[in-house]
Amino acid sequence: MSSADSLWAMCLLLIADGATFAFFTTPLLLRYGQLHPAWQVALAGSVSSAIGSVLQLLILRWALRSGSPWMRRFAPSQEKLASTLALYPAASFVALMVARATPLPDAPLKLVAAAVGYPPALYGLAILLGALPYYFALAWVGQVIKIPAWILVAAAAAIVLGAGLDWWRKRRRRVTS
Repeated sequence: MSSADSLWAMCLLLIADGATFAFFTTPLLLRYGQLHPAWQVALAGSVSSAIGSVLQLLILRWALRSGSPWMRRFAPSQEKLASTLALYPAASFVALMVARATPLPDAPLKLVAAAVGYPPALYGLAILLGALPYYFALAWVGQVIKIPAWILVAAAAAIVLGAGLDWWRKRRRRVTS
């Protein structure tokens, strides 16, 4: 087994993934589930994703408070923040935990948590507890169904391409409006 196949490598990848866009979590867990016991992948992966998610929360919080013109490009608009706050008035511990325990996107709750100053340690704990069963299930599926690495890489590439196309469509729509 190479060092790229170690749990440490998975942990570093999941921290980076959690701190950024979290596009690769599912393919990573499916892949490392083939290499290690599901409980180890779930536990190490959940802790790593929680660390990455807390980093992302802190970065997002900083972006929302930043007055830098270059950061305004990356921070959500005031309209988007207001609409998200209207849809999700409270980023509670249980809501964060349940959102992380499903494959559904949790970006709106992250945005609310950053905007309302949700405590990073509590946020990380909610992510960790929510991720444990979900990550175990994905790692177990990776053990039972040996999905070839090239398919996982292709799936990750398709996710990134889809997200990029969605961003481009929304941006084009805003420009033409």
